[in-house]
Order: sequence, then C-alpha cells, then structure tokens
Amino acid sequence: MSNQKEFKNRKAFFEYEVLEKVEAGIALMGSEVKAIRDGKLNLSDSYARMDAGELYLVNCHISEYKSAATFGHEALRKRKLLLHRAEIKKIEMRIQEKGLTVLPIRVFFNERGLVKIELGIGRGKKHHDKRQATKTKEIDREIRREMSRR
Repeated sequence: MSNQKEFKNRKAFFEYEVLEKVEAGIALMGSEVKAIRDGKLNLSDSYARMDAGELYLVNCHISEYKSAATFGHEALRKRKLLLHRAEIKKIEMRIQEKGLTVLPIRVFFNERGLVKIELGIGRGKKHHDKRQATKTKEIDREIRREMSRR
C-alpha cells in the first residue's frame, strides 16, 4: 500500500497516563474503511466501553463517504472491537480497577491493508500533572530550537 494512513489521538497522552497498550481489530462497514482511507477519522473524544461481554468503541467520528450515499454509515455509531476472549477478560478486569479507562491511541492500516486500532489502558491525569507535561514539552522545544541555531 503506497499511501499508508495513521491517525493518532494526541490528546490521549496529555489527558491520561497510559499504563498498557493493546492492538485490536475493528469491525467496520465498507464505506467506513473508504472514509478512513480518505482521512475522515476523528478520535479526540472517543473511548472503549464494555457492553454484554464485548468491547465497543464509542464516540469515534468517521465522516460519511460521499460515493456511498444510499448505503452509507452513521458517523458516531458504536463499533465492535475484535479481540480474543482472554484479552477482553483481562481488559475488563483492568477497567474495574478504580480510575482506569480504555481509550484509542492510534488507528492504522496493517501490512495486509486491514484497519487496526491501538488501545491504551490509562488513568486520568490530575491538573498539576498536565501542567508538568506542558512545562517539559516547552523545555524540550526550547532545547531543540537552540540546537538548530548552532
């Protein structure tokens, strides 16, 4: 595949401390895959939730594909995540711990052209942690700026 697309949820690392990462498949309709190839995916407010023993991606916005007008898809529908049963149980146990949540980190196409999603199990950061992250990011930016001048 010549034009590999990768979508990252940059907000996730700022808002959450990611403790563990898991790669999963995602059940999509054909028009959703085509829309993702066109770059019409937004992960900013999405998260994963357990429902009847299955893991679903909620609030992931995939815009409609223009050419699939009659057989299109709903932009904000729940999408089933494809994991082995043991992985789902493991994630379910982690979710039940206080303060942990499952959020998408990135969506990408693997070498076979299938859409995959990388999930992160994380704990929400406090306000002072976010402030510290912003401070270190600014310091790193200043260091890079000074190094490029020399």
